[in-house]
Amino acid sequence: MKNPVLPFDVDTLSLRSSAAKEVGTQHAADYSSRAPYPHGSFDNFLPEEILERVLKELSQLPEAESSFSRAQEKLKSAYSPERLPPYTRNLFYALNSRPFLSFLEELTGIEGLIPDPYFIGGGVHITQNGGHLDIHADFNHHGKLNLERRLNVLIYLNKDWKPEWGGEFEIWNPDMTEKVKSFTPVFNRMVCFNTRSDTWHGNPEPVNHPDGEPRMSLALYYYTATWSELRKSHTTLFKPRPGTIDKVDRQVARHAFLQDILPPVVYRKVIWRLARLGF
Repeated sequence: MKNPVLPFDVDTLSLRSSAAKEVGTQHAADYSSRAPYPHGSFDNFLPEEILERVLKELSQLPEAESSFSRAQEKLKSAYSPERLPPYTRNLFYALNSRPFLSFLEELTGIEGLIPDPYFIGGGVHITQNGGHLDIHADFNHHGKLNLERRLNVLIYLNKDWKPEWGGEFEIWNPDMTEKVKSFTPVFNRMVCFNTRSDTWHGNPEPVNHPDGEPRMSLALYYYTATWSELRKSHTTLFKPRPGTIDKVDRQVARHAFLQDILPPVVYRKVIWRLARLGF
């Protein structure tokens, strides 16, 4: 069996910082050179037995923390690590640990990466058949910790997944005129990428597994203490692909307009009232 990219111990989920740094350094030049923004893809990323144990635990899941079924994100659910079984939960903690941060910092050249102890927006993501996530740029500000979002890590859990089953992860150029790259979400493939307000990505093609199996992934996000109050924070920004039936996110556009014209205190009150009314 081929050696994994990162030699985590299967039982303890431990990783030596020196080994992690070495792997990051080996791939740093390739990562930084990729267009339209730095990104990387690694097959056989973890020891296979780790994700086999995760899949076994995820055969029974608690109620999802969040579920989406609207035009831009359909039939997608997210599960917070703290409510997942112990081995899967501990894997998330290991991916927030110093050795894994050492790998990411060497790989990306981003110093001072900070993991999210709250896993806001992260965790296990499951998209059912017929579901999709349109092309978007992620929220840029961790309000609770006042941090700038810098990096996403996705690890896929889908055995023998084929491109024709949908759910491919797509990378688009900044002006949304061209798909630059796509990745099939196959088992033990990791994709990571820098995040900005124009790093357009998503899995817009509906999941279409012949046996009804969902698309599953682990998602983790990393930050730096570089947020400036001069910048404007934003939620997830969706962009329709040209020549498709993708829908404009009018809710986000409405909120952005209100944020521009209202004082912060008034804006928060208006948004709260709109949320209660379902807008």
